[in-house]
Amino acid sequence: MATRLSTVAQRRIQSELNEWMRSPPEGCCLESCEPMTSWVVIMQGPEGAGGVRLYADEVFRVRIDFGEQYPLDPPDVIFLAPAPIHPHIYSNGHICLDILYSGRNGGWSPALTMSKVVLSLRSMLASNTDKRKPPGDAEYCARVGNRSPKLSNWVFEDDKV
Repeated sequence: MATRLSTVAQRRIQSELNEWMRSPPEGCCLESCEPMTSWVVIMQGPEGAGGVRLYADEVFRVRIDFGEQYPLDPPDVIFLAPAPIHPHIYSNGHICLDILYSGRNGGWSPALTMSKVVLSLRSMLASNTDKRKPPGDAEYCARVGNRSPKLSNWVFEDDKV
């Protein structure tokens, strides 16, 4: 079932799509944007600081699902399988990053664009120094499955990776 978008959401998504086509974020391209409410982004793994190549030879896919109240509400943003091995990315693709969530301690702002979001994801990968899954990865994935990551109660404490 397709998401019914508000006029504001339709205009904003179309505007972001036009800007993306004119100037795509570094290391990213759109695989699909049909329907307009669901984008799939191809993301080249970034080279890390000091030439560290944890993700540099990898390619990831990110799905962005816009809701009817975008940009007031953040979209669902997840990595498609296989998700990067990272302390803030669960095996089911859910991402523990404050800018992806609104509400208590979330950092979402309607001023954020999907270009800025995917650049933040690449930056998160580039700053990582240790390929490991988050603590409790298997338990979390078994508990939440494929439901929206916005339904999880995230705690944002670790700003090191």
